[in-house]
Amino acid sequence: MGNETSNRGEPWQGFLGPNYGYVLEQYELYEEQSDLVDPELKELFDYWGAPPLNESEQVQQAEYAQAVPSANTSKIASAIKLAENIRAYGHLYASIKPLESEKKDPVLLHLEDYNLTQEDLKSIPVDILCTNAPSHVKNGLDAINYLTDVYTKTIAFEFHHVHNMEENKWLTDMVESGAIFQPLSNEKRTSVLKRLTEVEGFEQFLHRTFVGQKRFSIEGVDMLIPLVDELIARSVETSPKTVNIGMAHRGRLNVLAHVLGKPYEMIFAEFQHAPNKELVPSEGSIGINYGWTGDVKYHLGADKQIKAENTVRARLTLASNPSHLEFVNPVVEGFTRAAQDERDVNGYPKQDVKKSFAILIHGDAAFPGEGIVQETLNLNQLTGYQTGGTIHIIANNMIGFTTESVDSRSTKYASDLAKGFEIPIVHVNADDPEACLAAAYFAYEYRRRFNKDFLIDLIGYRRFGHNEMDEPSVTQPKMYEIVTKRPTVRAMYAKQLEEQNVIQSGQADQINEELQAKLKAAYEKVPPKAEKQHRIMEMPQAVFKGISDIDTSVTKEELFEVNQELVKYPEGFNVFPKLDRILSKRAKAFEENESVDWSLGEAFAFATILRDGTPIRITGQDSERGTFAHRHLVLHDHKTGDVYSPLHAMKNVSASFDIRNSPLSEGSVLGFEYGYNVFAPETLVLWEAQFGDFANAGQVIIDQFIAAGRAKWGQKSGMVLLLPHGHEGQGPEHSSARLERYLQLAGENNWTIANVTSAAQYFHLLRRQAAILQREEVRPLVVMTPKSLLRNAFSVSNLEEFTKGSFRLVVEQPGLGKKEDAVERIVLCSGKISSELTERLNKAEDDKDWLHVLRLEQIYPFPRRVIAEIFARYKNLKEIVWLQEEPENMGAWNYVEDRLREVAPEGATVDYIGRTRRSSPAEGDPTVHRQEQERILQDALTKNEIANDVVTR
Repeated sequence: MGNETSNRGEPWQGFLGPNYGYVLEQYELYEEQSDLVDPELKELFDYWGAPPLNESEQVQQAEYAQAVPSANTSKIASAIKLAENIRAYGHLYASIKPLESEKKDPVLLHLEDYNLTQEDLKSIPVDILCTNAPSHVKNGLDAINYLTDVYTKTIAFEFHHVHNMEENKWLTDMVESGAIFQPLSNEKRTSVLKRLTEVEGFEQFLHRTFVGQKRFSIEGVDMLIPLVDELIARSVETSPKTVNIGMAHRGRLNVLAHVLGKPYEMIFAEFQHAPNKELVPSEGSIGINYGWTGDVKYHLGADKQIKAENTVRARLTLASNPSHLEFVNPVVEGFTRAAQDERDVNGYPKQDVKKSFAILIHGDAAFPGEGIVQETLNLNQLTGYQTGGTIHIIANNMIGFTTESVDSRSTKYASDLAKGFEIPIVHVNADDPEACLAAAYFAYEYRRRFNKDFLIDLIGYRRFGHNEMDEPSVTQPKMYEIVTKRPTVRAMYAKQLEEQNVIQSGQADQINEELQAKLKAAYEKVPPKAEKQHRIMEMPQAVFKGISDIDTSVTKEELFEVNQELVKYPEGFNVFPKLDRILSKRAKAFEENESVDWSLGEAFAFATILRDGTPIRITGQDSERGTFAHRHLVLHDHKTGDVYSPLHAMKNVSASFDIRNSPLSEGSVLGFEYGYNVFAPETLVLWEAQFGDFANAGQVIIDQFIAAGRAKWGQKSGMVLLLPHGHEGQGPEHSSARLERYLQLAGENNWTIANVTSAAQYFHLLRRQAAILQREEVRPLVVMTPKSLLRNAFSVSNLEEFTKGSFRLVVEQPGLGKKEDAVERIVLCSGKISSELTERLNKAEDDKDWLHVLRLEQIYPFPRRVIAEIFARYKNLKEIVWLQEEPENMGAWNYVEDRLREVAPEGATVDYIGRTRRSSPAEGDPTVHRQEQERILQDALTKNEIANDVVTR
């Protein structure tokens, strides 16, 4: 702090006013344990000492001290402490729970605890306690009463954990000035009643008509629908062009019907198990997400165009999701970021957070219970993942299935997790419609002003059991004794509007009768239930046929030009000397020997894909450098710390290259990238695991979205998973990417699984994936990428392999299999062990005319025809052997065995060489690993020796 500041109050500007009590608290803490104080305030205290009153308060204090002797500093400080406690803890005494009828005793208002009397408060100026008080507040006592009323209504606030002073002041001003309560016209209030009638009437119609069927009713938090309506309406009035919603199943049918506009008859048809394809509404109004195997009705998503005067104002999307609560959250964030990014630029995409925003609707048990929530919240201020603020709503039923709050969380509120991320929280009683609308306005204005997350805790109840077939009184008898007697929010609001002469007597009943007639008419449109008719589940022909052979070669001239650009840096940019030597050596090797290692092959793939006009986004915990220090596509000036990517300065490129180091999270990042790819299908999106083993922390995203999303929801994805894989003696968690799990999930050509062994193969595979992104045959790509093989001479390719041809499904071992009549054994393998086998073949002193080796580069879809044609060449083939380094119950063996038997020539056996079955994927001792690896390779190269035949499998 500079001592040139002469006015002691000047450095405190912005810290006083309504925040003065907080500053006093921090100073008291500073005197006791300064390390715990907010760093910004600590710096002020260190230099300036105790905080002063600001200029206007100094004048007022002097005036009141002269006029009223009792208005001393001690009393003022106590009154300020009282006011701050009301702000901080008023929510504890607010009427925010519909099922709690008794008003809580506001213990914090006991004046004797502050050594204050009402007369003391009357002598204190209003502005010291509440700068935004309305005109009827005349003194300090009035101010305390006013603050008590503001902070203990049916809407309550928690934002003392928001440390940014500008935000904290804005939040305080909005609440205490009453600005969050926007004037509501009678027309607006009547429209809310109509919406509540639709919400309740729809649920009741389903309850009567489809007895015993699951619907996961919204009843008890009916105001969720008008609240979301309000958020969407305000966003469309400002600038967002897309609004993306994620939620679980409770209330989903109501959201589909009333927010997305899915016709009632379509929903009824799904309950009736009747054909509903002919009920699809007119094109452009709403799109329902169907795959060929489909999903239950309360998992489906939809898209809607919001129009005004024949112009599309915005796109509204409800994301499809599985029953895995909250895992849709990062997917929706990915949708939103993709909608904000402009990718037709050279460099990082240009982001405009005004283009889109997300609404995430959570359950009160799931929000604190599911770890993916915390992982996703952590993304909200990270450069590569932030979306300019998400509005979170907890649809708070005060129960999870049959579990009460005291058994499902360790916190006071379901929302408390958000405090760790400095997200403002509003708790609102779901039975007060106008307070709910105020919460929506408050949330959206904060997001629009500060581009940060906001949380609305919509506290209600659940009128029926978990899925309408449960009897909730069995486990919560006291709660449901209250619930069954409680009028609905529609009934209470209708009564309120009648008493206030907003609607006429009987008008609410008329609104309900009109709705019921509409629902009945929609039900009558539903075709009869087809008892014996089975839906034919057929995948699209393009998916069934698979990926055709695509020429992905690139000219020699283009590769030489790209190579030169990869080692050009801005003037004065200082690459780390050791790295500079490595990169220069790599470039020189290509120029002189026309050889390409794995890293350069990947860089060539990215560069040429960008030149073709396809944007790229690659993320992972160390993706800029590469976990194994191989990529180095983001360089750091070792003197200034500046960063530079050669792929951001390439010629003839008009597509963005977005490369980001991700947080240490697999689930949220994997979901985010999947969502990004689905929303921006023209983009090649790659996610790289630090080690392939760690992808299992994102298994829900892999199982429920990436592997099955298209079949369930018609949701196309061309996402790429890069999973480092290979047994090198590094132990159980650094060896296996669990190839077997991806193969177990393989079906219906849902993705491609590859384990490539050379730079050229990797180059062509990535270019093929980029080429199909916007074709009907698009599907995700799972690549078992190398670790030690990254720098192995075995993986190096020559220039001709890049300038000719395309990706090869199977690669035959050079130098073997030429004497076709002599070949008796064919060994098939994949990935790193292929290199080790080749190394031993090169060192072998005897001829191996009896042996041929095939490298299976694409494992799924299985290249049956190619392998069968190779087998057919060898008339004396006796043994077909699958060689792998993984244990027998892991790796590819259980997948390829039956397929190899199908194509094996008559009389040829199919055998396995590898480790025995195990529970752990790899040895922890490198010496044991080497011994096992040596045995496996020796068996593969020893004629008539299948050692594992004697091992119990």
